[in-house]
Amino acid sequence: MSRHTPLTVLRTTLRTPRGDFAALESAPTAEVRGTAMLLPGYTKGKDDFLALLPYLRDAGYRAVAVDGRGQDETAGPADEAAYRYEALAADVLAQAEAIGTRVPLVGHSMGGQVARAAVLRNARPFLSLTLLSSGPGHVGEGRRLQIELLTGALATMTMEQVWEAMRKLRPSTASEPELEVQRARWLRTNPIHLLVAGRELLGEPDRTAQLAALTELPTHMLYGDQDDTWAPDLLADTAHRLGARHTVMTDTRHSPHVERAARTAAELTRFWDGLRQTPASDR
Repeated sequence: MSRHTPLTVLRTTLRTPRGDFAALESAPTAEVRGTAMLLPGYTKGKDDFLALLPYLRDAGYRAVAVDGRGQDETAGPADEAAYRYEALAADVLAQAEAIGTRVPLVGHSMGGQVARAAVLRNARPFLSLTLLSSGPGHVGEGRRLQIELLTGALATMTMEQVWEAMRKLRPSTASEPELEVQRARWLRTNPIHLLVAGRELLGEPDRTAQLAALTELPTHMLYGDQDDTWAPDLLADTAHRLGARHTVMTDTRHSPHVERAARTAAELTRFWDGLRQTPASDR
């Protein structure tokens, strides 16, 4: 993930009654086919979508990627209640209102669970929901251990100390400039966001049945065949239970929008284009 911002992407701020949220926006110069809203995952931020946004623009879609409360460039309070899924879902509804039009909603990983919480609270602002590498409930055992180690460290160490410890435990192949970008984002993130969101990921129940009951909201499950946060078989079962459009990307792990940006954009816009051509009564 690079901090370099393409010329077609604008750094902006969504101003809402629930506070200001840092965002990236990209829009076509000609006809706009729709406006998508993108939510990042745990320990991530809006810049994870930098590679994806130009492809969405080329396909005719305006896109707005938003830092959640306490993520990267969006400030967050010391109050733990501000980072529970219920509160983050309320933020998403306020962000959608600030965008000013109904949107296809895309949430990556934890962002998908926050997106789900938002549509379960009020689906009216959303034209569709894409769960991007986002599972039905708590994370798998491998990721559980990582989150438990992280949240345990955050209870006694500074963000700088945790960063250094993570680098020693899991050496990165990224270049020094890339690592500095990642470090800067890490240090901007509110540690209370990481603590509370981590607990949510460890304890989230399966809400697939509730989401499936929203029969007027088209859904899409998109993930890699090598996902290491939720088992691909579990994600496939979730797509079946939802009756969702189902896209599996080969040779891809947990971040298709980073690893396979062009194809991810093609799959997203194919889904959205199909909805534009389908009367609401036929969905």
